[in-house]
Amino acid sequence: MTAIEFQYKLIDLQESLMRFAYSLTADKDDAKDLVQETYLKALTYRDKFEDDTNMKAWTFTIMKNTFINIYRKAKKQNTTFDSSDNQFLTNSKTENNDPASQYSHNEINKKIEELDDAFRIPFQMHTSGYKYKEIAENLNLKIGTVKSRIFLSRKQLMNLLNG
Repeated sequence: MTAIEFQYKLIDLQESLMRFAYSLTADKDDAKDLVQETYLKALTYRDKFEDDTNMKAWTFTIMKNTFINIYRKAKKQNTTFDSSDNQFLTNSKTENNDPASQYSHNEINKKIEELDDAFRIPFQMHTSGYKYKEIAENLNLKIGTVKSRIFLSRKQLMNLLNG
């Protein structure tokens, strides 16, 4: 495949790549950045692409790996290094005990309890740190069902809290 053909095929994937990037980042600007980064890597490593293989799968894999690397890098950068002598301040968690925030926190918890068990349990497991796969295995559900229920739980909570 010539360089021109490769570039045209890459451009044809833009819409699919954008949708996939948005599903990973949940932010339009971050999705655009991820697509741009994917294009750059695909063009840089064009010689690694084998002609008779699936270009869409190849670019999606590049995007997924790029997203994971960006996520890991951002997670590392959030680590705080402090050389001060006062270790109490750097190791203590700051809590907001302001009555308004306590009220909204309690209200949110009440609204979560109002959800059907089928939606509430996967949602609470997810917010407790369980991965989708772990939730699916524990509740004997398909992973798509778990994702759907968590999404619908969020939607229901927004409606309950706004109305």
